[in-house]
Amino acid sequence: MKNTALDRRAFLKHTACGTLTLLSSASPVLRADPQVETLPPVRAITHEPKFHWFSYYDKLQFDPSGRYALGMEVDFEHRSPKPDDIIRIGMVDLHDGDRWTELDRSSAWCWQQGCMLQWRPGSQTQIIWNDRQSNKYVCHILDVKSRRKRTLPCPIYTLSPDGRTAVAPDFRRIQDMRPGYGYAGLPDPHAEDPAPKDSGIFRIDLDGGKQDLIISLADIAQFGQIPGNPKNAKHYPNHLLFNTDGSRFIFLHRWRAKGMRSFGTRMLTAKPDGSDIHIVDSYGQTSHFIWRDPRHILAWAWHPSHKSAFYLYEDGTDKVEVVGKDIMTRNGHCTYLPGNRWILNDTYPDKERKQNVYLYNATTDKTVPLGYFYLPPEYKGEWRCDTHPRFSPDGRSVVIDSAHGGNGRQMYLIDISAIVG
Repeated sequence: MKNTALDRRAFLKHTACGTLTLLSSASPVLRADPQVETLPPVRAITHEPKFHWFSYYDKLQFDPSGRYALGMEVDFEHRSPKPDDIIRIGMVDLHDGDRWTELDRSSAWCWQQGCMLQWRPGSQTQIIWNDRQSNKYVCHILDVKSRRKRTLPCPIYTLSPDGRTAVAPDFRRIQDMRPGYGYAGLPDPHAEDPAPKDSGIFRIDLDGGKQDLIISLADIAQFGQIPGNPKNAKHYPNHLLFNTDGSRFIFLHRWRAKGMRSFGTRMLTAKPDGSDIHIVDSYGQTSHFIWRDPRHILAWAWHPSHKSAFYLYEDGTDKVEVVGKDIMTRNGHCTYLPGNRWILNDTYPDKERKQNVYLYNATTDKTVPLGYFYLPPEYKGEWRCDTHPRFSPDGRSVVIDSAHGGNGRQMYLIDISAIVG
């Protein structure tokens, strides 16, 4: 489906649509491949009057065939979700005019990470997402072909590559500590406890539905050295992600002491049963990350060697090396395309409020911009619209969330096949 006239005008107005040298002075240095002269084609795959987005960058948006892309639909923007706000779960048929099919609904969601909607690894037809029922958070597993659905009595965050196991934090704790990343509706029962022993990280058996606490916040708060030795700090976990073979998972340990405006962060890994915890980055400023393979983690963090930068860490060791020095100089939502030759990344808005989406070739040390997407100023704080780029299973397409088209947040597909070959 072609863009509407509004989409085309807005895209031409707010994106650099000529040579790759059209960068604002506030943009990172993008060392473009001279053989690529124009930006790749972009098309809107969702449209008004409703608003659509998928949210986080480390979830499976595409089905294994690459035909269907999941998304969420809502009829308002520019405010925090309320407990009774419902979003619609759906998918876009990329081979049939970008046709939207509604699948179900959820009342447990946030702007930045949605309801953890994603395809279930190892399945051709099953999806999973979080919801709220009565006084608890749950997750649903739906077969989009048969429409059979079952519900587990606990929410999920990240799934193992075989699709049989999930790990998750307590979303009530996250909402209490950082509104906008948890879900509105249920208070944290441990709100007055800085490091409760009955809350932390849970493992869920997706076949049987059994949930076990595998790492408590009390244990995390006592594990290793915390930068600054904070007193009276309140702790919570967030941003969990299994590695590529399911043998370990990452989690961020975050804390905020009384009087602190920002939180500190350590990046740790553990086995799926919560054992063998390892501190990967102990300097207190880890941000976005992705597994390259079972042992290596790419992350934006602070390190004495190059200060704030992207680093490649080797799990279980102290080995670390800078990646994209003087090129990938700004924090972004990073992932590896299949084969690990290309890193897909983005930036937060620059001085012209353009979000830059690009590919970095880890072999040639060159960067190929994919577009500069204008973010209207009303998209800020909790309800901002980060692009969160996600790639198709064959690595030849990218879908982003963006509000540059003048019709609210929508999903856009970028064809990168000519770049990645």
